[in-house]
Amino acid sequence: MSLYKRKDSPFYWMRFPAIKGELKPLQISSGTANKRQAQQLHDKIKAERWDLDKLDLKPKRTWDDAVEKWLLETCANRNHENDKRTLALLHPLLGGKVLDDIDRALLDAIRAKRAKVVKLPTVNRNMALIRAVLNKACNEWEWIERVPKVGMYKQGGGRIRSLTREEFARLLRELPPHLADMALFSVATGLRRSNVTQLKWSQVSLERRHLWVAAKDHKNGAPHSVPLNDAAMQVLEKRKGDHPTYVFTYEGQAMVQTSNTAWYAALKRAGIEDFRWHDLRHTFATWHRQAGTPTYELQRLGGWKSQSMVERYAHLAPEGLQAAASRLDNVLSVTY
Repeated sequence: MSLYKRKDSPFYWMRFPAIKGELKPLQISSGTANKRQAQQLHDKIKAERWDLDKLDLKPKRTWDDAVEKWLLETCANRNHENDKRTLALLHPLLGGKVLDDIDRALLDAIRAKRAKVVKLPTVNRNMALIRAVLNKACNEWEWIERVPKVGMYKQGGGRIRSLTREEFARLLRELPPHLADMALFSVATGLRRSNVTQLKWSQVSLERRHLWVAAKDHKNGAPHSVPLNDAAMQVLEKRKGDHPTYVFTYEGQAMVQTSNTAWYAALKRAGIEDFRWHDLRHTFATWHRQAGTPTYELQRLGGWKSQSMVERYAHLAPEGLQAAASRLDNVLSVTY
């Protein structure tokens, strides 16, 4: 019998013979104890399976199907938890939608709705994730024939906020020792916050003055090697012996949050406004450019994926092009 009850369930269950591409019969719950409703669902699924088997039609996949498969296939990715949170936020806007019905108009409406509650960079990240899921559904899973255009908001070159040497010195004096060490190490190495807070001694070689970040822990998805300058080495020597596993700890525990009450209080006492922890990385890049570090070297030191991401700091050291501009002096001298 294809519609039946089980002792371990209050619902009616359905059993269908295997169709093309399946190795065994399909047994699923109807999700209802009402026999009439269960029979209606049974007849609907039976008809759909006949179409799939006899007419070679593709099943109508939904956004929820795609999200489930995406999260399953990307569970080892560094951004997996962030993706889960973002997809949960997008569920009220896309949940239950058949993938073939997701078009440019719907995506533009979603983009506009998200822009009312979050900033444009966050909206663009949301839309990029939607696009990535749809691309998988089209190009790898072959669930849909095409991916609609996913519009993005235009943004400027990105926020660049850095400290002067004097400001940074004031901030270090106001920070508690564990945060001061982390801030100094961040500016010395250019590492992102998560790579500093989760840094382990197993990643560090004091003898070789070197540390490394595994691809799975690095934002650009590639392993990152970091040479250690004197400032970074001094911090590591100071922290050595505090904890057997983690470099930076507070009261014996690994660090999780840096932008806390102590951080904001120190900024206020130091007279520094509009400054985030990530801006320590901007400070690292700014000081390097001002010191004459070439773009290709800064890209490798900071672990940026592309040179274009480093070029936004180029204007900070215009004197670096002075020698090049002066090469025409001899040629042009004959005209004046």
